[in-house]
Amino acid sequence: MSDLIGDAEFDHELLVDLALSVGAAVVWWLDLGTDRLGWAPGLDVVIGVPGEDADAVRARLAELVAPLTVATKAAAAWQDFELEQPLNTPTGTRWLQFRARVSTHDSARALVGVVADVTRRHTQQQELADLADRYRLLVDLAPEAIVVHEAGLLVYANPAAVRYVRAKSEADLLGRPITDFVHPDSTQDMLRRIAKLTEPGAASDPADAVLVRFDGGTTDVESVSVRTTWEGRPAFQVIMRDVTEQKAAAAALRYQAALAAHVSDALIATTSDGIVTSWNPSAETVYGHSTADAVGQPISHVVGAPLDPVAVLQSGGVVHAVHRRSDGATLAVRVSVARMDDGYVLICADETARRRAEHHFTAVVAAIEEGVLVVGPTGLVESVNPAAERILGVSAHEVIGKPASLAELHDESGQPVPHSDYPSANTRANGKAQHGRILRSLRPDGTHVWLSLSARALSPDGSVPSATVVSFTDITERRMIDSQLEHEATHDSLTGLNNRTVIINRLSPAARSHRSGPTTVLFIDLDKFKVINDSLGHSVGDEVLRVVGTRLGRSSRRGDVIGRLGGDEFTVIAYGLSGPEEAAALADHVRSELNRPITVAGRQLHVDASVGIVIAEPGDRRDGADLLRDADLAMYHAKTRGRGRTAFFDVELRERIQRRLQLEQDLRMAPLGHELWVAYQPIVDLRTNQRTAVEGLLRWTHPRYGLITPAEFIVLAEESDLINIIGAHMLHTATREIAEQAPELQLTVNLSARQLDDPWLVSAVRNATHKAGLPPSSLCLEITESALTRDPALASRTLAALRELGVRLAIDDFGTGYSSLAQLLTLPLDTLKIDRSFTVGLGNSGEAKAIVTSIIAMAHAVDMTVVAEGVEQPEQLEILRELDCDLAQGFYLGRPVPIAEL
Repeated sequence: MSDLIGDAEFDHELLVDLALSVGAAVVWWLDLGTDRLGWAPGLDVVIGVPGEDADAVRARLAELVAPLTVATKAAAAWQDFELEQPLNTPTGTRWLQFRARVSTHDSARALVGVVADVTRRHTQQQELADLADRYRLLVDLAPEAIVVHEAGLLVYANPAAVRYVRAKSEADLLGRPITDFVHPDSTQDMLRRIAKLTEPGAASDPADAVLVRFDGGTTDVESVSVRTTWEGRPAFQVIMRDVTEQKAAAAALRYQAALAAHVSDALIATTSDGIVTSWNPSAETVYGHSTADAVGQPISHVVGAPLDPVAVLQSGGVVHAVHRRSDGATLAVRVSVARMDDGYVLICADETARRRAEHHFTAVVAAIEEGVLVVGPTGLVESVNPAAERILGVSAHEVIGKPASLAELHDESGQPVPHSDYPSANTRANGKAQHGRILRSLRPDGTHVWLSLSARALSPDGSVPSATVVSFTDITERRMIDSQLEHEATHDSLTGLNNRTVIINRLSPAARSHRSGPTTVLFIDLDKFKVINDSLGHSVGDEVLRVVGTRLGRSSRRGDVIGRLGGDEFTVIAYGLSGPEEAAALADHVRSELNRPITVAGRQLHVDASVGIVIAEPGDRRDGADLLRDADLAMYHAKTRGRGRTAFFDVELRERIQRRLQLEQDLRMAPLGHELWVAYQPIVDLRTNQRTAVEGLLRWTHPRYGLITPAEFIVLAEESDLINIIGAHMLHTATREIAEQAPELQLTVNLSARQLDDPWLVSAVRNATHKAGLPPSSLCLEITESALTRDPALASRTLAALRELGVRLAIDDFGTGYSSLAQLLTLPLDTLKIDRSFTVGLGNSGEAKAIVTSIIAMAHAVDMTVVAEGVEQPEQLEILRELDCDLAQGFYLGRPVPIAEL
């Protein structure tokens, strides 16, 4: 033991009793006469100062047991004390339990105790609470009905159970006997099942039961009973699944299966008047009507055509007819009719597919898009289909009986094809098939058509000369398309300019090596072009892009390469410019050309552009894609400076952009990596000089860049839609830390304009305060004036919903926005925060004092609390007191610090 080990002896039984009460523990004590602390070895590890000297251990121990030492000053001997304290460590928060008793031994009065790490118990308690919440949600949201009954009375019913019995609410069920809702025929079986459940956790087998509903009807269910407890007393939980539809479907299926399980044709039974009484599954398939829709209908109605069973019988019992499906499709059907005692049975065989195949076979040659000629063994044309007439520009009577060499053919090089080399002549002579020969034919009207020809012998025995079938396809359009595709592969379809592929190729080191001097790349992006597209339509936008492409061609020098990269992005590649001045002059000239009004659809439009410039000197190793990327970065920089500007690329710019992109990516993972934390700045009541509240301010410690300023990462979060994620993280962190470590303080948290637009904001605030155990009235949300002007109606609805939660609301940076005073007075605001720009002027400017005086008077007139921000001098504080300001914050009153340093 340490320190007092040689100076004091304590009741050994007392130490054993305390140690056994907490499990693995380390002994400590305090001599109440001398205020000296003592402890057993290992205490330094337990209280988080492993290996430290005695002074450090004593200081930490004194801090942790301070509440106990105060309480024992007036305590009686042998009085027990217990205290749990959080301990912040680099690996997280640990919990320590201190148990102590006042002891007197040999007239010495001491506080003797033990300390143990109970972090695991705390964690287990939280996990049990979370498990209970998940189980409650699972039961509440389950689609099956779940009830609990104790001593025969219902004590719980989930929403599904309320719906099952058509009750208005759970209150209609609670306290009533469960037998009120069980049909008498099912009651005895239910009682027998639960009587067998004698052990906790025992469950019955699934069994059918019938529920009695409030509306007098019944519901078939499958139920399982489980022996459980309710508030420590034996109870039964019942899970029920609605099987009404399942039973009805099973009965219908059994009936249909018994009727005609083996019949593949439509099997229909009718009354003597022709009303359908039975409709098998094949009938549903053939006609598209369900059994429910068909039964009870006249037979003619469901088959889509007149059908008289008596007439069919008189015609011999079998007829061929045309019926129609429910979707209007035509059916070719063979109908057989037989008489029954009370009506007729009809078998309708669907022959649509077979008849369609016959018709198709007959019509295929006439309807085929491919030209077909049959050439006889003598080389004369024997038949020609309509497609061949159309493709070759001839009529059948003009070519039948004429030589197949009548048409003039040329090959792809333009040379005439000898008659002996015609596909039909080759195949007739040697019997070998030919496939896909590309030839050009001259039509009688003097035009040409490109053909893809094939020839095949018709003789089954392979004898020659043979009759030959020649088939061919008109590929004239495809040849034209191929030529067009070659152009489109290298040009933009809208403007006709070079596309990105050509631009990258022209900027490659190999292409630039053939040029003397530097190569300059202008990356041009139209400003606010999306407004034109969204407001006037894409057709107007496309016309603007075509005009821009034309003007770029006119404003560039001979030999420059103009291209469209996609969307509203263009590029100009200029060779041989003398330097940055000439490049900037070219960019200004291009922008001035684009600035001229554009008249489209009777409207005069104005466009401007942001231009990024890259200059590649001879020997520059960057490829085309790299140069475009760097020019794009420069253009982006130009846009961030206000649009309608020109910017040159440099390496520093790339690093800044890369840092920005990296920070945006890292910010997505920052909440998971515990990199985001909250600093708290005190807010002081000017009447009592007491700290009554704190403002939570989000901070980011980046693992690579260190502390990132809020001015940098908050802007990133708002632009990348991450603000709602980190805002929710901030709410959960701040409410939890304040609830755990400073529950007496009010907490204020800033909301951005983007958060105010979030439909999940109210839910996030509710969840954060509920999970932390912080009363909603202890939370104040600050909104800037500018956030209220984005969508005043939405902002008003959101603030009203937050106010209903009990959260207080403040208007931040008052006096710097554009909202009207009348608008602010209609909102449910509690607090008004004076912007620091007015506070700084106090003492130096009479105008600032007058403005602050007016703001305070106006706020007090509508019962709003006033907080002055940015107090940095004692003179400012005194003036604020004189002006009857309620609260103040600023560096003079306290800087933002972590919760542990608050």
